[in-house]
Amino acid sequence: MLTALLFLLSAGAIYIACEYFVNGVEWFGQKLNLGATATGTILAAFGTALPESAVTFVAVVLGRTPEQKDIGVGAALGGPLVLATIAYAVVGIALWMNRRRLQRADNLVRVEHGRLARDQSWFLAIFVVKCGLGLVAFAFKPWLGLLFIAAYALYVWRELQHEDTAPEDEALEPLKFQPASADPALSRVILQTTLALVVIAFASHTFVKQIEAIGLALQLSPHLVALVLSPVATELPETMNALIWVRQGKERLALANISGAMMIQATIPSSMALFATPWLFDAPLMVAGVLTGVAVIYLWWMFRRGRVDARWLVPVGLLYGVFAAYIAWHFASQA
Repeated sequence: MLTALLFLLSAGAIYIACEYFVNGVEWFGQKLNLGATATGTILAAFGTALPESAVTFVAVVLGRTPEQKDIGVGAALGGPLVLATIAYAVVGIALWMNRRRLQRADNLVRVEHGRLARDQSWFLAIFVVKCGLGLVAFAFKPWLGLLFIAAYALYVWRELQHEDTAPEDEALEPLKFQPASADPALSRVILQTTLALVVIAFASHTFVKQIEAIGLALQLSPHLVALVLSPVATELPETMNALIWVRQGKERLALANISGAMMIQATIPSSMALFATPWLFDAPLMVAGVLTGVAVIYLWWMFRRGRVDARWLVPVGLLYGVFAAYIAWHFASQA
């Protein structure tokens, strides 16, 4: 009963905190004169990626056993898979279900298609190198972690060079910590965003622990929990952010947040794992890499066409179901 209660309370806390976070980070982006999309790809993505990056850091750098380090490597592969499948599917479902409330005559996704297509191609190029390194072993491989850090720095620089503005239907809502002000103080913006991020980090940690406890109670394989359930839990803040922004009619920010989080997951956790582990993939990790690549190619193809129906984003979520089924079969066959 306690586990179930903590599970529900932590999930609710994440959602409420994300409401405050997306509101605060939008104002923070405006205060820094960032473009609307850069706010999602850099500020929001970096903030919500901190909890799972911390999980990877603790596992691969501070972990003392091979099993603990394997959890970190699994997180570095599982995070991008969740974002490329479940997160995009959630956006598609949310847009379709809210089309009447948003007074949309169609199901089209209103985003900068070319920019999102470029993001997918950037991610895919980095991800292919990342997975390729997991198949080979050589002496100086750990030093290649520096290249992933440099790749993310280049991505951030590119995002900052691109100026855009939010359409009228993406107007900022009043800051929750200062609702009566049309131009809230920077201190209030920072306070709201920081406190929301702290709550998200703490609630996410609690949520992951309850997922693990539920897995044990249901007698699920620890590997199944670590590779399938835990990544979904750690990527919950990004998914919640996307859901909140879509309900506000701001799918551009929602997809920018997912895209930016994917770039972080492809670079920063990978660099830490390269520094601290052999970075060699077993069969489940290779399958995760292949399915992530398939999802990203599909997304790239859709955004490249320049016209995306929200319903077309939903099928990509099925790839995570394929991964879960494979993991269940893989470990059941070894039992």
